[in-house]
Amino acid sequence: MATTRFDDEDPNLAALYADLAAADLQPLWRQRGLLPRTPDRLTPHLWEGRTLRALAERSGGLVGIDRGGDRRVLALSHPDLGGLPFATHTLWGAVQYLAGGESAPAHRHSPAALRFVLAGSGVWTLVDGDPIAMGPGDLVLTPGHAWHEHQNRGEEPIIWFDGLDLPLVRGLNAVFFEEGPDELTAFTPGDPCRSEDLYGAAGLLPAADAPLPPASGRHSALLAYRWDNTDETLRRLLAATGAGHGLVRYTDPATGADVMPTMRAQVQRILAGHRTPATRTVGSAVCVVHRGSGSSSVGGHRLPWTAGDMFVIPSWAETSHRADTDADLFVLSDEPVMEALGLARRQTAASVAIGNRS
Repeated sequence: MATTRFDDEDPNLAALYADLAAADLQPLWRQRGLLPRTPDRLTPHLWEGRTLRALAERSGGLVGIDRGGDRRVLALSHPDLGGLPFATHTLWGAVQYLAGGESAPAHRHSPAALRFVLAGSGVWTLVDGDPIAMGPGDLVLTPGHAWHEHQNRGEEPIIWFDGLDLPLVRGLNAVFFEEGPDELTAFTPGDPCRSEDLYGAAGLLPAADAPLPPASGRHSALLAYRWDNTDETLRRLLAATGAGHGLVRYTDPATGADVMPTMRAQVQRILAGHRTPATRTVGSAVCVVHRGSGSSSVGGHRLPWTAGDMFVIPSWAETSHRADTDADLFVLSDEPVMEALGLARRQTAASVAIGNRS
């Protein structure tokens, strides 16, 4: 593709611009929007859960799982991104559907992925051979370059949210993909999950002659976070603080760092009638409504939501959430990248008090 050639009424400038284009150069003084005063923001956008589920179920009846990608996935495609299958500039969001008795064979890739289960059970994800049972509200990690496959040993379908750093890794030109064997990994339901056995007890780590796992510093040593534990932690947090909302972050139990170096996973609980403070943050996020109903004000747009809906919070868009019924939002963001690069920035509106009712 040829370099953009600028023009001018002055023949000398026109000749200069022609020579610059021929040399694959562009003049800074003719660039528009290269250095905006604030981040270029996507339009806030919401995908309805009932539509996502209906289309996922339709695809389950029409599209098989084969080695063309090994997955039946519907990617969130933000209308501002020119048709790319990306939720934001840095985050991939999607719903994945696996019917009863189906299996998705092993593959691995450099982009990191996580799964937040929306509905269904009887499914295991195997990460480098470690069997991880999946149930509603569970968060399961499949780190970059880790072999992973999905096996549905039950009769009912399962649907989950997929979050990946694929747009970021693609922008860095660092995507690798490799298919595994066609044969599925043999395991018996009830086999121990090594990751959970070693690192699944809050505040406790193996001590005797046990160095930190190789994963620490790259991704969490714990690969599965159970909803029962998340739910209880949120309940205790709100009881201890007396606030109408609370936020918990999934972390590596060995280091306290985020579960992935490129992605932050959190759950926000908002009690009925309460609103969160208005904040804006450098970096984008995808929110998945796990439970309840309410609305969010995002960059001046009101987005009503209910369980199963998914929506984007663009970079530097002032955002607050209000719950009509008790609600839980799973929030995936690229904040660790912004922090690592020294680009993180956050503002909170002082006029909105914690626990304020409206």
